[in-house]
Amino acid sequence: MTQTTPTAQTGVDATLHDWLTTYGAADADAAHLLVDRHDPSAVAFTTIDVDGDDLVTVDLTYGELADASKRFAGALAAMGVGRGDTVGVLMGKRSELVVSLLAIARLGAVYIPLFTAFATPAIEMRLTAGNARVVITEPSQADKLAGIDGITTVVAGEQFDRLVADSEPVTESVAVGGDGTLILLFTSGTTGAPKGVPVPVRALASFSCYMHYGLDVAADDVFWNAADPGWAYGLYYGILGPMALGRRNLLLHAGFSPDLTARIMRELGVTNFAAAPTVYRSLSKEPSFTGFSLRRASSAGEPLTPDVIDWAREAIQTEVRDHYGQTEHGMFINNHWHPDVAQPLVPGSMGTPMPGFATGIVDGQIAIDVTASPMMWFTGYLDAPDKTAARFTDDGAWYLTGDTGRKDDEGRYFFTARDDDVIIMAGYRIGPFDVESVLITHPSVLDVAVVGRPDELRGEVLEAFVVLAEGVDGSDELEKELQQLVKTGFAAHAYPRTVHFVDSLPKTPSGKIQRFILRKQD
Repeated sequence: MTQTTPTAQTGVDATLHDWLTTYGAADADAAHLLVDRHDPSAVAFTTIDVDGDDLVTVDLTYGELADASKRFAGALAAMGVGRGDTVGVLMGKRSELVVSLLAIARLGAVYIPLFTAFATPAIEMRLTAGNARVVITEPSQADKLAGIDGITTVVAGEQFDRLVADSEPVTESVAVGGDGTLILLFTSGTTGAPKGVPVPVRALASFSCYMHYGLDVAADDVFWNAADPGWAYGLYYGILGPMALGRRNLLLHAGFSPDLTARIMRELGVTNFAAAPTVYRSLSKEPSFTGFSLRRASSAGEPLTPDVIDWAREAIQTEVRDHYGQTEHGMFINNHWHPDVAQPLVPGSMGTPMPGFATGIVDGQIAIDVTASPMMWFTGYLDAPDKTAARFTDDGAWYLTGDTGRKDDEGRYFFTARDDDVIIMAGYRIGPFDVESVLITHPSVLDVAVVGRPDELRGEVLEAFVVLAEGVDGSDELEKELQQLVKTGFAAHAYPRTVHFVDSLPKTPSGKIQRFILRKQD
C-alpha cells in the first residue's frame, strides 16, 4: 500500500490545489502558462538531428520560443486564424512543432496533431472532422497534403522561417480560460470513425501532476520522453507537460534504433527516460545496451512484461515503472516515482491512482470516480453525444474506460484486457474500423475483419481475415497488395502483418463481427 506521511499528504493536497486553481482559472492563458512565465534564458527543448556520424544538438530557450511563437501567431492571424479556429500540425519532433503549438494557443485557436505515419485519407478525415483550413507541415510530409482541397499549407524550413522573420509579433495572447479548448486529438474507436477528444487548458493540471508525481521529473534531470507527439503520451508529456513545469525535454528528429538511443543517453547524460514497452523490449534484445545509471525509467501504452523489469535493474540500474492512462484522461493509475506517493513495485501491476483521481472496478472495468476526481478533465467527444454517454454510467458517477482489470487488497490495479477491439501496437492504439475501411475498397475483398495478435516485441500486431469475391483466389501477391493498400490508404505502421483468406466471418445474428472468436483462432 502507498506509504504517505501526513506532512507529505498535506504537501500533495496543496500542490494539487495550486495546479487546479492556476490552470482552471477563468482567465487562464495557455501561452503564458506554457512559455511566457518561465525564465527566458532557460532551455525548453534540445533538438537532436543525425548528420552522418554526428549528433547535431540545438538548445531552444523559452525566450526564443516566446519570440518565434508571437511572430508566427502574427502570420497565422494574417491567414485568418482566430479564436476557436482549428489548425492541423503534421510534423515530427522538431522546433517548428513547438512554435506552431504556442502560436496557435496565442490566438485562442485549437491545435490538431497529425501523426506522420498517416496516409492522406487518414489526415483528410481528421482535418475535415476538425474543420481545419490551415495545416503546418514539414518537407517530408508536404506531398500528403497536395490532394486535399480547401487548405492552406505552411512548410517548415524556408517558408516557415520567412513567415516568422517577416511577421509582426502579436502583442497579447487570447486567454480562453480553463475550460477553453487547447488541443483536439483524435482517438481510434472500434466500430466507427476516430473520435475527437477536446483537451481543455485545465488539463495542464493533470499533465503537471503526472510529470511531477508519476515521472518525478526534477529540475536537474536530463529528461527524455521518446514518444511521438502525434499521439497523446508524446504530446501530453513530451511537449505540454515539460513546458507547463518549465522542464527540458529532448526532441529527436530521427527514427528509433537501440544504438542511437544508447548514444544519446551517453552523450547527453539522460537521467529520466520515458517510452513505450516496445522501446524497452528492443533495448533488452541488445546485449551491448548496458552500463547506464538512470535515476528514473517509465513505460506507458501497454502492459510491461516482468522480463523487462528484470533486465532494467542490471542494464540501466533502475526499475522500469509501468503507468496507465488513455487519450481521454492522460495517465491516472501509475507506479509513481515521486517519494511522496511512491510504493514498492509489484511486477504486472499498473500501480495506484494518481493524486487527484479516484478509481474503482465497475462491471469488471477499470473506472474513474467522476465526482471524487478533480483532475479529470474529459467531458465528451466532439459531436458524439451517444459515444460519450456510453462511457459514463447512467447516473454519471463513473467513467468506464473500456479496459477490464482487477484490484488487489493493497489497492493496486492489474490490467486484464481491452473490453473492445482496439489494437495496441508498440504503444499506438489502432481501431480495426480504420484498417477494415481501407481493405474493403479493394475489388477482390467481399468482407473483412481486423484483430490484434500477441507479439513479443510490439505487444500486438494486426492480422486481417478476408473473404474474397467469387472467383478470386488468395495468394502471396494479393496479400502484399492488401498490405500496401493499408500503408497508402491509412497509415504506414498499421498494415496487417498477416492476411488470412477465409470463407466467412463469425457474426452475431444482427450482423456484427465477433472479433473475439477470430482472436482465439490459431
